[in-house]
Amino acid sequence: MSAEPPAVGAAAAHVRATLDGVFTTVAQVRDATARCLEDVRRAGRAPARADLAALRPLLFSHLGPLVCGLGFIAAPGLLADAAWYMEWWQTGPAGRPSQLLRDLNPESSVLYDYTDWEWFAGPRSGAEKTVCGPYVDYLCSDEYVLTLSAPVRAGGEFAGVAAADVFARTFENEVVPALREIPAPAFVVNAPGRVMASNTASWPPGAVYREAPGYAARPCGGGIDRIALVVGA
Repeated sequence: MSAEPPAVGAAAAHVRATLDGVFTTVAQVRDATARCLEDVRRAGRAPARADLAALRPLLFSHLGPLVCGLGFIAAPGLLADAAWYMEWWQTGPAGRPSQLLRDLNPESSVLYDYTDWEWFAGPRSGAEKTVCGPYVDYLCSDEYVLTLSAPVRAGGEFAGVAAADVFARTFENEVVPALREIPAPAFVVNAPGRVMASNTASWPPGAVYREAPGYAARPCGGGIDRIALVVGA
């Protein structure tokens, strides 16, 4: 059995480090949100939308070249004054933070039901780190994005999700140079097998990989749910 080329291990480590950097930001939002909710409950009342405004300085400070959207998405029924709510901010056209506003009225025919999205359903089902995408985010940025998310728990109960968006093109720009060092076709896939970044036109971002002769998958590790580097012979 031939040894793994050093460039393969280096590329896998770079992918893991890139995603871990975003998850570090998500974890800060998760922890700050949990503290906020627990402080409110210790005060003897149910949390409300205004309480989550305390997160904004943290969210604004982490929007930048890599993270293009960031925030907390509440579990339905969590807040006293909103059945559904997203404290979600993204980089606006002028580079300033812009709040995402969507129809979250549960009685509306155009309710934005975020609970069905993988980035919400994964953490709700117990996944500590979920990577969703790349997908076209028609409801937020109209861009091809990745969403990284983690569960927020308060008082031992699931309270919602902390999440960050990364433009797919930004992620590619970050990891493709490492992939190009591999002297073979190589690409990164997520848990459902969607290609996230690639060094070959044969497997472009967004394509679906379901195993193929001559290719082998190498987990990127780091506790990130089934992100793998696939390398051809």
